[in-house]
Amino acid sequence: MTLLTSSDGTHRHNESRPHDSRHGRHAEDRVGSEATGLWILLRLMVRRDRWRAPIWILGLAALTAYFANAIAVVMDDGTLASMVVFAKNPVMGLITGPGYGLDEITIPRFVVGMYGVFLMLGIAMMSITTMTRHTRAEEQTGRAELIRANVTGRHTQLLAALIGTLVMSLAAGFLMSLAFFFSEAHPDPLSSALLFGAGIAAVGCVFAAVTAVTVQLTSFARAASGIAGAVLAATFVVRGLGDMSAVAGGDLAWLSWLSPLGWSQRTAPYTLDRWAPLLLSLAAVVVLVGLSMFLQSRRDLSAGIFADRLGRARASSSLSTSTGLVFRLQRANLVWWSIGIFTMAVVFGSFTGAMEEGADGMPPEILDLMGGSGGIVDGYLGYMSLYFAMIVAAYAIIAASSLRAEESGLRTEPVLATAVGRGSWVLSWTLVTLLGSLWLMILAGVGEGLGASASTGDWSLMGPAVLGHTAQTASVWILLGLAVAIYGFAPRLQGLVWIVFVCAAALALFGQMMRLDQAVLDTSVFVHIGQYPAQDLSAEAVVVLTAATVVLVALGVLGFRRRNLTTA
Repeated sequence: MTLLTSSDGTHRHNESRPHDSRHGRHAEDRVGSEATGLWILLRLMVRRDRWRAPIWILGLAALTAYFANAIAVVMDDGTLASMVVFAKNPVMGLITGPGYGLDEITIPRFVVGMYGVFLMLGIAMMSITTMTRHTRAEEQTGRAELIRANVTGRHTQLLAALIGTLVMSLAAGFLMSLAFFFSEAHPDPLSSALLFGAGIAAVGCVFAAVTAVTVQLTSFARAASGIAGAVLAATFVVRGLGDMSAVAGGDLAWLSWLSPLGWSQRTAPYTLDRWAPLLLSLAAVVVLVGLSMFLQSRRDLSAGIFADRLGRARASSSLSTSTGLVFRLQRANLVWWSIGIFTMAVVFGSFTGAMEEGADGMPPEILDLMGGSGGIVDGYLGYMSLYFAMIVAAYAIIAASSLRAEESGLRTEPVLATAVGRGSWVLSWTLVTLLGSLWLMILAGVGEGLGASASTGDWSLMGPAVLGHTAQTASVWILLGLAVAIYGFAPRLQGLVWIVFVCAAALALFGQMMRLDQAVLDTSVFVHIGQYPAQDLSAEAVVVLTAATVVLVALGVLGFRRRNLTTA
């Protein structure tokens, strides 16, 4: 008996085959039918990702090679020793992790401890976008219905996407291991390099399974990616709090064991070389994949577990404008980002009091970097404004990328068939994202100020925290402008803005520590405004970055008006 799936998502049985009453035969056929067409769909996935997958895999491997070679070439023993002092800072524990082997530091241990988490975030983003692209996006655009019209199993498309994404993660992890092992860092032995790559690949596999679940919950690809991204952000925050507590000698270090990022970091390559924590990642993948198949069995094609709510009988007058429509499309996403940003800001701000109390016990190198014993609070608030600017920049780039999703999903075309012009559509989308970025930075400042004021009892910190975070918005805007400019001329190349973002963030976070030339540091958009209240704000930088954003958006509008729509 063969199980067929009709276009409306229901199943029927092939009546041309004789009925088999034996229970064992029924069970065997049912299992076989759920994977029918798997090989064909895998080939289709490889065909569609023939450019995208190599770019992701080779890009991550190249980034690993860059980190390893740059650190090995730039740092001598003295520089490495001073970096170790900085790496023991609780703030760096929050960002990069616990930092195993810092007491007997080597270049491989330093690269693993300081840069491993960023590679894990990169591969998690690869898994989330790949899974959504080949599952929920296929249902939303109607292509999955065409596939289900053929002889194929209910779970075939999900399994094909999972297998493809897991293979991409493993391939990326393996190439990253080789790139690290053959770098100037000369990390021996090879088994430790393979453990480093396996830990990163494990994060990619876990978030492929996480996304396999989130695409079952909602009928929209953007919402599914957003939920998976929120899970990634939550695991990063939980791990950061645990590692920060561990470095500061607190009693919340156990929190890191609740995060897939923490599991991979606790393998501690080149220090402890433990493979056992990866069993937690494997168990999580098995459980989540089983849950995703269970949920998929209980919903119809194109529907989500969470039923869509009926809209109002009459549309609001605000939807009569393109700006109102764009705000409606981005509203749910912005609400979730607002909740996440405010929660993170309050939590991070609440550590200000502990930072102030522990200032006397900090090494002088850290105190100098954070503004001295008398300016540790200002230094921490200024550093966090930079940190939140990077997070909100990710929001802005994702929102700008939705322009392409609207176009390829055939939703831009009917909008442009009305009185809405091409320029108005792009400008409306950009305006809502610009204001959304500003709102998130203000919210981050308010949350950071509330946490800092409550933990120190000094409510005068509220104003500087809000001002310092708000001023950083201009550095977010220019990345948004770059994403819009690329979309206007070549939407397929919009992913290049992520490379610019990663390089700018890496230079802002580590460029000064690596003693890079000032001309190189100035290429980062995050270093010009100043970390207020520890540093003075540069009004010239704010004006220049804002003006550059206007120019880039204008170029994007010009390009969009001159090209054809891409609908496939």
